Amino acid sequence: MDFADRVQRVEPSATLAISNLASELEAEGADVVDLSVGEPDFPTPENVVEAGKAALDAGHTGYTSSNGIPELKDAIVEKLHGDGLDFYGEDNIIVTPGAKQALYETIQSLIDDGDEVVLLDPAWVSYEAMVKMAGGELTRVDTSEYDFDLEPALDDLEAAVSDETELLVVNSPGNPTGSVYSDEAIEGVRDLAVEHDVTVISDEIYKEITYDAEPTSLGTLEGMAERTVTINGFSKAYSMTGWRLGYIAAPEELIDQAGKLHSHSVSCAVNFVQHAGVEALENTDDAVDEMVEAFQERRDFLIDLLAERGVDVAEPSGAFYMMVPVDDDDQAWCEGAIEDAHVATVPGSAFGTPGYARISYANSKERIEEAVERLDDEGYF
Repeated sequence: MDFADRVQRVEPSATLAISNLASELEAEGADVVDLSVGEPDFPTPENVVEAGKAALDAGHTGYTSSNGIPELKDAIVEKLHGDGLDFYGEDNIIVTPGAKQALYETIQSLIDDGDEVVLLDPAWVSYEAMVKMAGGELTRVDTSEYDFDLEPALDDLEAAVSDETELLVVNSPGNPTGSVYSDEAIEGVRDLAVEHDVTVISDEIYKEITYDAEPTSLGTLEGMAERTVTINGFSKAYSMTGWRLGYIAAPEELIDQAGKLHSHSVSCAVNFVQHAGVEALENTDDAVDEMVEAFQERRDFLIDLLAERGVDVAEPSGAFYMMVPVDDDDQAWCEGAIEDAHVATVPGSAFGTPGYARISYANSKERIEEAVERLDDEGYF
């Protein structure tokens, strides 16, 4: 077969590749501590599950309107207004099967062959793949020398962004770093976007999972409403990864264009899942708070375990990831860690930042401690 260039430009997801290797070892009987997965280890809140069941019982199993059921779009708009994004209405929303689909539709709608897209490294693995599949060209800004903080990297970002830049992707709180960008950093992004007339994706999938900082939505800043695409979803904050539910919030002109791709590809998000999403937005604050509290305890616990072994890390303020400095050959380090210690992590090079491994602390404290002890025993710390 003669395969299309767009799919041959990219490699399979590195995070899923590590997870698959962990699954293979487990199938062979190995006890693997999997710290590679970007997935909460909590069950979906029971009231959300019950809402999904009730929607099934009520017969909500057919197609919905392509952009989403009115009840969910209303709930999303209310949530966005609570975040200060009070200019969004129902006509600014597309409900998608996961935030990943929302990002894909957005990038496909905005990027042509040769268009420049700026990423802030370390950057989630699929941004690069999505841009390449759209034919775009990447310019990357490394924040690792600033402990993954954007504010001191603004000069580097200014050097990267120009009138030729079509799109800038901002993810705060971020994967894989857990960094929450300061208001000064976000304002710096705004200044560059306005000056050079750049569209910005604000990927806010981890917005509800923060500890020591309060993230600011880019679209709330003056001059950004008309040039910001806000992406969010239900997988992380509501522990609904397998339900596949997310959304785009954007100016109507983008919604019109992305809606074409949406209608010709996935048609709509799953009907009964959308009804469960309404329940998640309206009645799960306590469950989310409990999960966030547990993640913060695990973050602090992991930092202490690493410090005891002389490993210093940049403390994340959100999400549930930590970038740990390792050997220059981070790919070999991670492969060795899973083979020798049966601990799964993700190489930093997958995120554009070699010399690190991403650890997900979406696991119990007991298993986190077991993982660190195994890595220490095998000489990886």
